[in-house]
Amino acid sequence: MLSLLVLGITAHAQETGYQVGDVVTDFNLKNIDNKNISLSSYPDAKGYIVIFGCNTCPVSRGYENRMVALQQQFGTKGYPVIMINPNDPEAQQGEAFEDMQQHYKKSSLNFPYLEDPGQVVTRRFGALRTPHVFVLQKNNKDVKVAYIGAIDNDPDNDNGSRINYVQNAVNALMAGKQPEPPFTKAVGCGVKSKRSS
Repeated sequence: MLSLLVLGITAHAQETGYQVGDVVTDFNLKNIDNKNISLSSYPDAKGYIVIFGCNTCPVSRGYENRMVALQQQFGTKGYPVIMINPNDPEAQQGEAFEDMQQHYKKSSLNFPYLEDPGQVVTRRFGALRTPHVFVLQKNNKDVKVAYIGAIDNDPDNDNGSRINYVQNAVNALMAGKQPEPPFTKAVGCGVKSKRSS
């Protein structure tokens, strides 16, 4: 039964954007400190935990302490967390760059928080929810997608039988293995764009 459940999780791929195994194109986006950040800003990185999250989604905000914990656990081991706001500020009030700066000041976030004007990077990745996570792995000169989906299976934060998908994925990569499962369904608020508002 469990194998069928795992198969059900891993059998589905993203409808749009990057798939597991795809090579990722670098981005160059403005951080809340007005300095631009790209993947190449981390020359010693072994990979990256790219999270699409935002100011206004209660699910994304509810995960922030766990995002901070991921940075604390893996940032010094070569897998920094980078968060990108995928929402169009014209479609969702409270998501403008100034709002991002204010949110960062009030929160305990310990990683870059980048804006994505025109949702160019968001569409490239195929991010549909907040939070939506892409664990990336450096492979020679290429950066490839190793895991896509949810941070864990516990959006309500009840700690019952939590499966830490992202933590397990990064630990697998550090052990020279591939994440299992490599894909889960991201759960959270839908990304807001002008055409979906």
